[in-house]
Amino acid sequence: MSDAVTSPTRTPDAPRLRVAPSPTGDPHVGTAYMAMFDLAFARQQGGSFVLRVEDTDRARFQADSEQQLYDTLHWLGLTWDEGPDVGGPYAPYRQSERLDHYRPYADRLLAEGKAYLCWCSGERLAHMREVQQKAKEPTGYDRLCYGKTREERAQLPGFTETPVVRMLVPDDVELVFDDLIMGRTKAPRPDDQVLLKADGFPTYHLAVVVDDHEMGITHVVRGQEWISSTPKHLLLYRWFGLEPPKFAHFPLLRDEKKAKISKRKSPWARLTWFRDEGYLPEALVNFLALQGYPPVVEADGTEREVFTFAEFAQRFAWKDVNPAGSVFNLDKLDWLNGVYLRELPTDELASRLLPFLQRDGVLGEAPTLGELGRLRALTELVQTRIVKLTDASALVRPFYLADDALEIADDARAQLKDDAAQVLDAAVEALEAVPDERGGPLGSEPTFAAAPIEAALRAAIVEGLGVKPKFAFGPLRTAVSGQRVSPPLFESMEILGKASTLARMRALRATL
Repeated sequence: MSDAVTSPTRTPDAPRLRVAPSPTGDPHVGTAYMAMFDLAFARQQGGSFVLRVEDTDRARFQADSEQQLYDTLHWLGLTWDEGPDVGGPYAPYRQSERLDHYRPYADRLLAEGKAYLCWCSGERLAHMREVQQKAKEPTGYDRLCYGKTREERAQLPGFTETPVVRMLVPDDVELVFDDLIMGRTKAPRPDDQVLLKADGFPTYHLAVVVDDHEMGITHVVRGQEWISSTPKHLLLYRWFGLEPPKFAHFPLLRDEKKAKISKRKSPWARLTWFRDEGYLPEALVNFLALQGYPPVVEADGTEREVFTFAEFAQRFAWKDVNPAGSVFNLDKLDWLNGVYLRELPTDELASRLLPFLQRDGVLGEAPTLGELGRLRALTELVQTRIVKLTDASALVRPFYLADDALEIADDARAQLKDDAAQVLDAAVEALEAVPDERGGPLGSEPTFAAAPIEAALRAAIVEGLGVKPKFAFGPLRTAVSGQRVSPPLFESMEILGKASTLARMRALRATL
């Protein structure tokens, strides 16, 4: 990100925050949401931001997901100080490479009677939950295995050879904790959570406590859906004699129905969707900040919703986070994206448009200097007419087509009036008289330019034919672009040049 905050010199007691996604598919937008707040506080306080990959769910693991995670977070400018790809003093940063770290903690709990082995099969657990749900009882493990030896448990139904390790949650477990955002918070009573799975991999609950402790994490930032897990984690910290981190549970990102957004229901829950749709990363970060944080309040009391990440980090405070959150409004994102697009320098916008034009087949993999020069000129024309980078392809495509390859869209042809042929005839005659001189001093203005083109056409059509200005140029727009909506007409003709402009007008006229 161009305005990324540089971190002050770190001190030994500086905060350490982390984001810890699971590589189970396209990165979720919530990962960026959490990472943004982590990074803002870390940079503000001169601390460290850590990326840890929690890949212990081997059933849902996807090999390419980790690289997507790196790519999308880098695209957003949310860069980390330590992680699997950059290393750091607490490596390794993939949980699958840290398996030898977790077993000793589980063994200690077993030895102290704070955990026990469970041999229940998946089928038995599913049936148990089904019975509990039908009886409208709280779901949770019924402790069938607690206090039994392997041999004793093997005599009962639903036995499996390879046990898991479950924590033994005491009846007096503390359910209330202090949260940086929610304040004094009470969570529901947890059940006997599995800590170590049958395959030797830890569950989230054991791994997150061990890793956060061993990596020196001081602040755990996560969504409110994890509030119910916090008593389990605080209990583990106490059992291990460790200082727990501070917790900050953020409001959930919600869709238009106020439900938690999910990749199954909403394509825009995937981070890659925003990049593919042509949103600017700085606009998306700005938008995500507004999901849980107020706008900038100016000295005169007015609110400003457009702000840089640097501004956000400088003014960030936990007390200002809105625990209720807001609805994920794509219209607001479109508006923000348009604001950022219009503020980009022409050359930078053209460079950002280029990959989308290549993806859409408007330009080839190796554009010529002439095509790139035309792109710069077109970028100036469309900059105020697009909301996303993907909007440009339809507008600029006609300028890269051969004149005889231009097709007239049905809706554009349908809106032609009865006088379209007469208007085109007058336009051709008028433009034939506009000079089209080549050469001249380097950097000199072309003679077939927007101003003389407009003057000639207004004289011929508005004044000569008496056609009202708002109707006068519709047929010309259709002839030049083939579309109902196009970049500014007279500037478009200048970019196309006299020969192409006349050829396209004559081609449409021939069909009328």
